Amino acid sequence: MPYKETDPQTSGNFRAGRLTPRRTGLLGRRIAVATAALFATAAVVVAVRPALAADNPYQRGPNPTAASVAASRGTFATTQVNVPAGNGFGGGVIYYPTDTSQGRFGAVAIVPGYTATWAAEGAWMGPWLASFGFVVIGIDTNSRNDWDTARGQQLLAALDYLTQRSSVRDRVDASRAAVMGHSMGGGGAMYAALQRPSLKAAVGLAPFSPSQSLNNMRVPTMLLAGQNDGTTTPASILNHYNAIPAASEKAYLELAGADHGFPTSNNPTMMRNVIPWLKIFTDSDTRYTQFLCPLSNWSGIRAYQSSCPLVPSPVPTTSPTASPPSGQRYEAEDAPAVCQGTIDSNHAGFSGSGFCNGTGAVGAYAQFTVNTSAAGTAALGVRFANGASGARSANLVVNGTTVATVSFESTGAWSTWVTKNLTASLNAGSNTIRLSPTVADGLPNIDYLTVGAA
Repeated sequence: MPYKETDPQTSGNFRAGRLTPRRTGLLGRRIAVATAALFATAAVVVAVRPALAADNPYQRGPNPTAASVAASRGTFATTQVNVPAGNGFGGGVIYYPTDTSQGRFGAVAIVPGYTATWAAEGAWMGPWLASFGFVVIGIDTNSRNDWDTARGQQLLAALDYLTQRSSVRDRVDASRAAVMGHSMGGGGAMYAALQRPSLKAAVGLAPFSPSQSLNNMRVPTMLLAGQNDGTTTPASILNHYNAIPAASEKAYLELAGADHGFPTSNNPTMMRNVIPWLKIFTDSDTRYTQFLCPLSNWSGIRAYQSSCPLVPSPVPTTSPTASPPSGQRYEAEDAPAVCQGTIDSNHAGFSGSGFCNGTGAVGAYAQFTVNTSAAGTAALGVRFANGASGARSANLVVNGTTVATVSFESTGAWSTWVTKNLTASLNAGSNTIRLSPTVADGLPNIDYLTVGAA
């Protein structure tokens, strides 16, 4: 790291091992809150009351407890898929919940520090965060020497890829995205939040942010410092915190005894505070406010201040992003599905226990038997991966009749899965849906078929 704070300026007042909030900027906010509480109590209660599943379509997972937020895994099973370089960033890994019954999930993009790689520094965070109900993309940078501005640009490119072109884009709510980074990557997260104020949350882990001031920050921002960090000192990070306008939600945490590398390996103290921040602002889930307003667990924390009450954006009364495609999923590896080939599991990112790797021959098909309650047009979703350089075509055969020829384009890698959306007329009751290749290379790898209302 090419930076060392040499003239730290103390900010705030330490008392009983805790940093009390500065009055400057925050005093007016708290007076306003107190006044509102006296004259409009009902309105304030509505604004900050815990969200219920019935009125918050973004809420994911059971009611949190002190034990659950401190656990190294949430309640969601997860899987992951690798992302190649070439989408505006240096590649990475996507981690996501396998559950498709609860709608789309919020997104979190994370970038490591100067000269670091995602695998060496941040990969431990991916499944941890995903298990709490987020789709996470951890990235490498185009150059390991990229500074904060370049890292921020690549975070935004990664979010655009995740929500628009990735194999899991139908699992992500693009309107609910957050950024996070360590050191130079933390500065990148700050840059990304300043450039895209529609982001729901930002987290800087010992952030080094030489290229911008945070005095125009509108995104809810949590900054974490290590007590013994001589690279980005607590004083330097407090300066960033104090620069954030009083009207913006913000928090500062100083980890006791921690140095600059505190985010580079399993850190329960960090995660039990970052997860509530992301939940509150990415999912508008005020069930998690109890852990930060006031701070509920001071173990491992030397100092804390925030803009409590932490009030997220309002949520719609109904979800605009129900999980598509709706309806029943039919796994290619489960009977009565038929795979003329082998059931394999050697390429990451598939659903269930495997996928159909069809024999390389014309007519070597994958077939599904599906049931519908009424005749009509159905929406079909074929999830596939095609790591070959060219497209592979197949006939869509429904109940013995070819109804379309489908081109399965290259996805760039066998571990990159996408969904081909189709429609077909189905009978009431049992139907067979067959994908029969028309080329000698056979089918792409087939993960599953979904069938729902068109």
